[in-house]
Amino acid sequence: MSVIREDEVIASVADALQYISYYHTPDFIRAMGRAYAMEQSPAARDAIAQILTNSRLCAEGHRPICQDTGIVVVFVQVGMGVRWDAVRDLDAMINEGVRRAYLNPDNKLRASIVSDPAFRRANTRDNTPAVVHTEFVPGDKVDITVSAKGGGSENKAMFAMLNPSDSVADWVVEIVPDMGAGWCPPGMLGVGIGGSAEKAMLLAKKSLMEPIDISALLARGARTALEQLRLDIYRRVNDLGLGAQGLGGLTTVLDVKVLDYPTHAASLPVAVIPNCAATRHIHFTLDGAGPAVLDPPNLDLWPKVTWHADAQARRVWLDGLTRAEMASWKPGERLLLSGKLLTGRDAAHKRICALLDAGEPLPEGLDFKNRVIYYVGPVDPVGAEVVGPAGPTTANRMDRFTETMLGKAGLLAMIGKAERGPETLASIAKHRSAYLIAVGGAAFLVSQAIRASRVVAFAELGMEAVYEFDVRDMPVTVAVSSDGVSVHEAGPKAWRGKFAGIPVAVE
Repeated sequence: MSVIREDEVIASVADALQYISYYHTPDFIRAMGRAYAMEQSPAARDAIAQILTNSRLCAEGHRPICQDTGIVVVFVQVGMGVRWDAVRDLDAMINEGVRRAYLNPDNKLRASIVSDPAFRRANTRDNTPAVVHTEFVPGDKVDITVSAKGGGSENKAMFAMLNPSDSVADWVVEIVPDMGAGWCPPGMLGVGIGGSAEKAMLLAKKSLMEPIDISALLARGARTALEQLRLDIYRRVNDLGLGAQGLGGLTTVLDVKVLDYPTHAASLPVAVIPNCAATRHIHFTLDGAGPAVLDPPNLDLWPKVTWHADAQARRVWLDGLTRAEMASWKPGERLLLSGKLLTGRDAAHKRICALLDAGEPLPEGLDFKNRVIYYVGPVDPVGAEVVGPAGPTTANRMDRFTETMLGKAGLLAMIGKAERGPETLASIAKHRSAYLIAVGGAAFLVSQAIRASRVVAFAELGMEAVYEFDVRDMPVTVAVSSDGVSVHEAGPKAWRGKFAGIPVAVE
């Protein structure tokens, strides 16, 4: 009979969260390497190169892969023969591990969890509480899978109660374009089928903890109906041409996972949850012999891919940028930005637009006229860093504020990730503005371009405060030109149907 001590659980969870903040899983690295080798779209290939370079830098420097260090989701299987030497209950042990991991001064992780979610939305400051799923199983060990799920991919979860005669594959392929690029493809799709509504969602989330093995499945062929469903969805989704970051390309999903469960005869509940390019999870077992030992991956696993500033990219000086210069930018064109820009996310936009709409002045020193804004909530710096990892957040959450920011605040352009809605495209064209994207999943790489940082307004919002960044050669892509033309529409159209004709690399 194993005796599991509370300190073993706490230390193991804390170590696991630090570990997955900067180490991708080996299966993900291999899959991204194959995607890079196969990709023919220049824009998508550049994005994958940034993701792989960022991953290697984070593994070497022990800094977060993404600025969104996630909501912690933990799956626990408790052997029924286990004895506990603990004062805290299991959830409290796990939450203490989360607290220690996210407040670790050597690699402080961004606290993103807010309490009172429907109203006050106050940040808990230590990323607790985690979402914990516990089940009791035979045996005398405790198996724990720790994951950190980014909000961009979590927000794209989909659920439907299909008719029993409906095609699951057809529904998944239909809804993937509606998910847009805010989940930072290429990544994985987790599909849950059956049970009840909440069971289907749990199955989809749990399936994402499985290793990427579609290459082996392609090589040997499907042996079951669920394996054939995986292959069908994998091929059909990639044939949509969405590609990395939604820019258009051959690889949108690296794998598709499916778990099922018996359901009511009148029902067919189906859930889809994507995992982004910052896929983060690890499994360990506690047997009473001490905390889990997590061996670092061999750096030779990473493909020999190093992103460098494209010699063909246009260099842009932000200080003195004009609408006439922006009018020459083309959708899909790569830019390297230098100069000063402001930052802001949901909470800051809500405050700013409330003041502008009420005819009240902005806080002293905050002026958006002829400036560029970056939608980002950075990780706190450590050591000599100016700022921690600082990748983009999903831009369409700011769509409701865009007309006010462009029309009343005098903003020139915006930087984020993923597509914008039709009203925002019209607003961009009306004001001769532009929307640029940075690569989601390359947060540490992007932060290397930030040479100075200072808080300008709303310091109490923490990572959602307005900062001013001084950047040098920050890599971005023109997503929406000043006439309102979107690369997220043109890119996938150009690559739709091409995956079917490409020989897929297998192991």
